[in-house]
Amino acid sequence: MPEELVKKAVTTFRLSVTKLPLPEKPEPRRVDFAKQLAALGYPGFAYMRRGWRRNPAEVLLEALGHGNLEARVVEALPWLLLQYSDMNREWLITHARLRNLSNRLGFVVTLAMKVLERRGETSNAPYRDLHALETELQQSRLDRDDEVFGQTSVSPRELEWLRQNRVREAEYWHLLTDWRPEYLQYA
Repeated sequence: MPEELVKKAVTTFRLSVTKLPLPEKPEPRRVDFAKQLAALGYPGFAYMRRGWRRNPAEVLLEALGHGNLEARVVEALPWLLLQYSDMNREWLITHARLRNLSNRLGFVVTLAMKVLERRGETSNAPYRDLHALETELQQSRLDRDDEVFGQTSVSPRELEWLRQNRVREAEYWHLLTDWRPEYLQYA
């Protein structure tokens, strides 16, 4: 079906936004992530006017590829995975690999899983979906120098602090960050 017809069908029949079309070749573009997350129902941006909804897999991939994210947006990424665990996993992994975002995606998946573990929800479908996604991403984990998650410019002191205070999961995914499940207010 044409893309516009699919969008109308998703709205009319109240289907999951994960049924919205995904681009064959996603191109990085300027996105107001707060508005996109508000449109997808993220409680942290509930006060914002909602825009047109896009497939959460596309929003997640664009956010991961963005160099400088607000902390509020980074906090929302695990929520996306928890809320829309039925994302098109094949598309997400393929395009994360093509853009060298496997480690970032893997870390966000791990964070989302840790949230479910803290809740004692390890036998439900979202946890199983996330575990399968994490397992696939582990196979393509990039062995590279540590990169800062969510920011492009940090001072040498901040880098040193992040190296000393990052969580075990961030170290596994070769990321410098101190994000923990307990910091995720809405997840």
